Amino acid sequence: MTQTDTLTATAARHANGHAPGISRTGNRLFFYTLFYFALAASVELWWLNTPAGSVDTPAAALIAAGRVTGMVGGFVLIVQTLMMSRAAWLEAWVGAHELLIWHRALGGTVVVVVLAHAALIVVGYAGAEHASLAHETWTMLTTYRDMVSAFVATGVLVALGLLAIRTIRRRMRYEVWYYLHLSAYLALLLGYGHQFTDGADLQSGFARWYWISLYAFALACLVWGRVVEPLWLNLRHRLHVIEVVPEGAGMMSIYIGGRRLDRLDAEAGQYFRWRFLMRGGWWQAHPFSLSAAPNADWLRITVKVVGDHTSDLQHVRPGVRVFAEGPSGAFTAGHRLRHGALLIAGGSGIAPIRALLDDLPADTVLLFRARSEAELTFRAELDELAVARGIQVWYVLGSRDDPAPRRAFSPRGLRELVPDVRRRDVYMCGPDGLISTSRRALRRLRVPGRQIHLDPFEF
Repeated sequence: MTQTDTLTATAARHANGHAPGISRTGNRLFFYTLFYFALAASVELWWLNTPAGSVDTPAAALIAAGRVTGMVGGFVLIVQTLMMSRAAWLEAWVGAHELLIWHRALGGTVVVVVLAHAALIVVGYAGAEHASLAHETWTMLTTYRDMVSAFVATGVLVALGLLAIRTIRRRMRYEVWYYLHLSAYLALLLGYGHQFTDGADLQSGFARWYWISLYAFALACLVWGRVVEPLWLNLRHRLHVIEVVPEGAGMMSIYIGGRRLDRLDAEAGQYFRWRFLMRGGWWQAHPFSLSAAPNADWLRITVKVVGDHTSDLQHVRPGVRVFAEGPSGAFTAGHRLRHGALLIAGGSGIAPIRALLDDLPADTVLLFRARSEAELTFRAELDELAVARGIQVWYVLGSRDDPAPRRAFSPRGLRELVPDVRRRDVYMCGPDGLISTSRRALRRLRVPGRQIHLDPFEF
């Protein structure tokens, strides 16, 4: 593929850019309201099934608290599963960024609540029966149905919670974390059996069917998002590698062809989870953003070599089949609220930013930070876009502590480069330091938070 091919394939998209989109504030508010309403309804079922005056001793109060925390933990685990389902309708409705934030926030919550549930139940029943904690724990494990599975599920959740700590997570390979993370489904399955065999409030009536409906809905979304949609996409488009093109500085672009790509429901700035069906790598699925707007002839992703898998991708041969899941993400031109846009990119974060340029208007401003000129991926394309469409491109070279980057991404520097920054949507993708510095500067410039869009991998 040549630079000219890349630019002309999406020429029709360059004319005027997409019109500003509609804010998702209403969708998010409805989602939050629905979440808390369903959570309250789950706890209300315990209230309705508890006779007045039955919580009359410290032990009874502990048992009641244990049942409530059990319901809260079970509900949050179901919601976590729903957020991991990758159902396209949910990401389109709420946004991948918002779902990711909720998923991470609720991850810690579910671990704490489930541990509280186990502790409160054991202590409460031990107090009611005047037994030791060890004796009561052993009694539960040996006499209650599915209690062993409940303890295993708790162990799985605690282990996932520990592995999710940032310092630990960063030391793990992506593949290891991905497959360990899937054990959350095991926790859901084990918890299901425990809830319906040991849960005193779910033995019959409306409460039982309410919780069965919650599990059924989450399972249906999971099967749809993880199995049905990916199979349909890949059977329909038959994706395969066309060519691998070095981009310099440890970066490469992979061009992917297929059938009926003009019917692929994807936008510039979105990402897929790509599985290259080659020897030694077919079992690994990694998320990579499109680095050019999709067109009828090919898709392009641009990858930085940072590990064994990405290193192997340099040698993938034309014709190798590709299995993709997606598209995902709301990092798109269609979700902006203003006509103008400011794009901030650093390092490999230029990939989705470059794709966005195909869908944004001519007065777009791009700030591209790199340590040296050798790391300015797509420079030829960006320079041609600047000439052909009047896009302003600013290259900011140096490390994060050098004078030029420090000034450019300060409130004063941003205001000098983009005087009307408050009247623009801002798209950012790059290293954590660049993102956090830019966000602080934008807050000081009073750019509304709803106008700031971040690639979900930056969280």
